[in-house]
Amino acid sequence: MILFSYFRSSAAYRLRIALNLKKIDHTITPVNLVKSEHQQAEYKALNPQGFVPALKLDDGRIITQSTAMLEYLETEYPKFSLLPEDSFDQATVRSWVNTIACDIHPVNNLRVLKYLSKEFEVDEDQKNTWYRHWIQQGFAALEVQLNQQPFCFSDEVSLADVYLIPQVYNALRFNADLSACPKIMAVYEHCNKLPEFIAAKPENQSDAV
Repeated sequence: MILFSYFRSSAAYRLRIALNLKKIDHTITPVNLVKSEHQQAEYKALNPQGFVPALKLDDGRIITQSTAMLEYLETEYPKFSLLPEDSFDQATVRSWVNTIACDIHPVNNLRVLKYLSKEFEVDEDQKNTWYRHWIQQGFAALEVQLNQQPFCFSDEVSLADVYLIPQVYNALRFNADLSACPKIMAVYEHCNKLPEFIAAKPENQSDAV
């Protein structure tokens, strides 16, 4: 299994965490977004959208979109489950996942930030204000929902943690004020003590620059 990844991509970060937690044998092929390697024909043959990550299975088939990849891994590698057993609890975890994957991440990813700079000529401060607004709005809702004991949902890691930790990492990189999110930060600090999360950190990737 091959994960096509960029070290700072929060979507790729999710996959690195999940693959580590499930102890799935894999290799990582870096795709440098800053150098526009994701727009080259060779990569677009794998993922026509030109997004990272992409996951190449052992038989050569490709899965795109991180949520689809994670659902595939959950189905095919159920031994270490990232979802609780109860169906309502599963829906709860998925709702938190979607808050991050649908409401926070898409408006703050690299292509959106570049578009703001290029097409609307926003300066760096304006771009960062945009980023922090959507982080703080989404995190405010998550903060009051999380169980935090010590992970997002329970005493076992779930998909919610897999999605949350990369988003917090990027929020801190953009100097977002997370002082109003003590539960979120407690989960972040707890998860980052685990080897599977540590190994997945952007700074611990071979393409980190």
